[in-house]
Amino acid sequence: MSVSHASPHAPTDISPISVAPELEALVPSSSRRTRLPRWLRRTSGPVLALALWQLLSATGVLTGDVLASPGTIAHVAGDLIRDGSLPSAMGVSLRRVAVGLLFGIVAGTALALVSGLFRVGEDLVDAGVQMLRTVPFVGLIPLFIIWFGIGETPKIAIIALGVSFPLYLNVYAGIRGVDAQLIEAGESLGLSRWGLVRHVVLPGALPGAMTGLRYSLGIAWLALVFAEQVNADSGIGFLMVQARDFLRTDVIVVCLIVYAFLGLLADFIVRTLERLLLQWRPTFTGR
Repeated sequence: MSVSHASPHAPTDISPISVAPELEALVPSSSRRTRLPRWLRRTSGPVLALALWQLLSATGVLTGDVLASPGTIAHVAGDLIRDGSLPSAMGVSLRRVAVGLLFGIVAGTALALVSGLFRVGEDLVDAGVQMLRTVPFVGLIPLFIIWFGIGETPKIAIIALGVSFPLYLNVYAGIRGVDAQLIEAGESLGLSRWGLVRHVVLPGALPGAMTGLRYSLGIAWLALVFAEQVNADSGIGFLMVQARDFLRTDVIVVCLIVYAFLGLLADFIVRTLERLLLQWRPTFTGR
């Protein structure tokens, strides 16, 4: 019986097993560099400033008559909350800002629409608004007191006046900044004048309007500080005036912190609204 030997050069039926390459997920460089949560990074600055403030107060560099320590301010804030004076003052101030902001938004937006959508409206409105904008609104407080008395009306009027100008400028710039090619495209699609305004001009001006609203909120709190220190018998500004008369730096700092947190809360609300209304516009968010 003969045994056949396979040649070493003969082809074999066994084929090598192909192994698929292992895929590696791509991670943006900005994500790879992130080591701390964003909320921790955003709060690290204020926490460090607070720690430095406490250290300077504990070592005697900052005396109590110059600036109270954070511990003292926290204790005073607790006392003001317990006796109801701080919540009551916050309620009065929030009501003034809300009413003044409402009137200012309506006035500023209406003037911007008239001036931005119509050339005749621009000729009639824009020059007067620009002239009035250069006048410091705080300097109008004496006139408002003469015209409206010493009640709530002059306080609300000064807030509304301060709010209307930044909103007017940003809405007007947003309307006039709409791409002319989009207008031509809308006209070619058969949109009427109102259709162009509704579907092209107003959405294009919305980012500028939201930016103007954020500026207006900052001006509203600034105007409130001045308004509540003139012939006021309630509100956060009234607490500051009383604290100034009695040299209470702790109460003054508490009121300033309340102003800051209320302004930060209002800005957070506007930014959230901006993200909801401008989902159609992808933007750069930083790296």
